[in-house]
Amino acid sequence: MTSPSLAAQGYRLPAEWEPHAATWLAWPHKASDWPGKLGLIPWVYGEIVRALTPGEIVRILVDAPDRRRRAAQVLARAGVAADRVEYLSVPTDRSWIRDFGPCIVRRDRDAARAIARFRFNAWAKYPDWRRDDRVPERAARRLGLKLVPAQAGGRNLVLEGGSIDVNGRGTLLTTEECLLDREVQVRNPGVGREELEAALGAVLGVRTVVWLGRGIAGDDTHGHVDDLCRFVGPRTVVLCEEPNPSDPNHRVLEENRERLEGARLEDGAALEVVRLPMPAPLYFDGQRLPASYANFYIGNSAVLVPTFNDARDRVALGVLADLFDRPVIGIHAVDLVWGLGTIHCLSHEEPVGSDATPPTSK
Repeated sequence: MTSPSLAAQGYRLPAEWEPHAATWLAWPHKASDWPGKLGLIPWVYGEIVRALTPGEIVRILVDAPDRRRRAAQVLARAGVAADRVEYLSVPTDRSWIRDFGPCIVRRDRDAARAIARFRFNAWAKYPDWRRDDRVPERAARRLGLKLVPAQAGGRNLVLEGGSIDVNGRGTLLTTEECLLDREVQVRNPGVGREELEAALGAVLGVRTVVWLGRGIAGDDTHGHVDDLCRFVGPRTVVLCEEPNPSDPNHRVLEENRERLEGARLEDGAALEVVRLPMPAPLYFDGQRLPASYANFYIGNSAVLVPTFNDARDRVALGVLADLFDRPVIGIHAVDLVWGLGTIHCLSHEEPVGSDATPPTSK
């Protein structure tokens, strides 16, 4: 007899602004992700951890003892209290834990938690993914949570955390370019829109999927939604805006705005769409980088927003400050975005729960 789905058992994926037990990071170690700049990136992590730890524990995946010592030194010099950080001896291929970290769902009636087990294949693009793909199993053992495979069409479902965003009430945002691609970076060959929606509903408790079109220029994930549109409340999203008609992002973002104007939430209500600026284009070695203010992370006590030494930094911070009930803090991300991702890409929330003892530092 088939077991009831997670959704049928009352589980749902909480919104990012709901209370966290912790934030998960994977310490940076892959030099080719930040060509010539890897030595600078731990200091950006130091700023991120310092901003998060007043409100929650930060769990850091770092397997090599020398890297752990180095991480502790960096965080100490950044002013992070040692008792607010837990180091987990978990190997990773890369540091973009948003996409391969544990997707933890929660049941409201008893605060029980489980992990919706999506597979990870490095965005259907890179060969190094097997250690990253094992992180959910390691997290389940560490937290004492059951692991429930997400499937579509009878096969395990490949899904990255940055490809979706939820309001916690039953609506999910994603893009056709990422999840329905059939030619470039194909995550789930042969799986169509209806099968995906059914699978997401079964494991995440969503009832409505809002499909946007394409992602921003420079995004090598091929359309992650966390670089262009994010929920900031149950009925409100921010959507990036590029006013320059000659910029390739201009038409893409306007088309997504048109889609949002016709979209409806799980209860049939329209979305409120707030405009968020885009920074001026950034390039590395002739390649457009995915610099975006939408790649912010919502912590318990602060919202961390990437900034780019741009005149629009102040505008973006002001827009977001008006939307959240906690401080909005800018984190310098000019070096970070050389890795083709920023703050949301490298962080993953762990929602609060009543069913597991937090892991000790190891």
